[in-house]
Amino acid sequence: MSFWLARLTLALLTVFATASWADTGPWPNRPVKIVVPFGAGGNTDIIARIVAQDFTDAFRQPFVVENRPGAAGVLGAEAVARAPADGYTLLMATQPQISIVPAMSKVPYDPIKDFAPISNIGTNPFVLVVRPGLPVDTVAQFVEHVRRNPGRLTYVATGVGSVNHLTMELLLKRAGLAMTPIMYKGGLAGLTDVIADRVDAYFAGVAVVASHAATGKLKLLAVTGDVRPRQLSNIPTLAESGFPGFRVLLWTGLLAPAGTERNTVDRIAKEVARLVKDPASAERLEQNGVDLLGNTPREFAAMIAEDTAFWGEALIAAGLRAK
Repeated sequence: MSFWLARLTLALLTVFATASWADTGPWPNRPVKIVVPFGAGGNTDIIARIVAQDFTDAFRQPFVVENRPGAAGVLGAEAVARAPADGYTLLMATQPQISIVPAMSKVPYDPIKDFAPISNIGTNPFVLVVRPGLPVDTVAQFVEHVRRNPGRLTYVATGVGSVNHLTMELLLKRAGLAMTPIMYKGGLAGLTDVIADRVDAYFAGVAVVASHAATGKLKLLAVTGDVRPRQLSNIPTLAESGFPGFRVLLWTGLLAPAGTERNTVDRIAKEVARLVKDPASAERLEQNGVDLLGNTPREFAAMIAEDTAFWGEALIAAGLRAK
């Protein structure tokens, strides 16, 4: 009897030890959720799924993408800000939730205090495009044409306070120009109207317009990054086109709830740094117009601080009072 009692005791101890290890073992020991604050199929969602697949293979635990769209990304960001700081809920963030919407109106989280920056996966510049029938071929000609027609030319904006809305308003403010925004619920409808000569201009993503570069359906005037994108090496930057210092880069990066263990944050950041150098993953990301970065938590935090100050200026230019 004592033999079987000993066997039972050993079995019970093993079960309890395993359960305890599952609760307190090293991260990750169960599935991790990556919240995308937009619907499925968009650029942020695509990036998140590429990252999730890589992380699943690297950490040998499922990384699952959960789409939580609504309120320009605020609903998804709030869900992560309120989640336990245990590394099992991450946010695939972009500018609006962190640097723009909180400066326009009250949101149910603090964009700085409630999140721990992990790593900026990469950036995407905008491209200033104009309709094929507009009689301009350069930024200088565009500026002069708008100056001669104050308020009569139009541009696509995917909502008040959207990144492309603010980018155009900032450019117009610096150039002393006036145009009329036409609001769209999505960028595809706006792009269609530019191609059809119904709207004059649009700050669009590289991935959206690159395929039109050689077709004549659009005129691509300049990009908003520091350098010319690989896909559009013949298109100058706005800095090269008479607007030194004008730099707008969309970013997509991972954040965790504030208070997440530093070791966990660092492990994820190191995996992002490895991912952006992996040929297969890097190619998939670059196909979506991403200029790969993979910086450290400290560098990402500094980037967010600089970005927040920049968009504060853009909000003022757009007449949207920052809180």
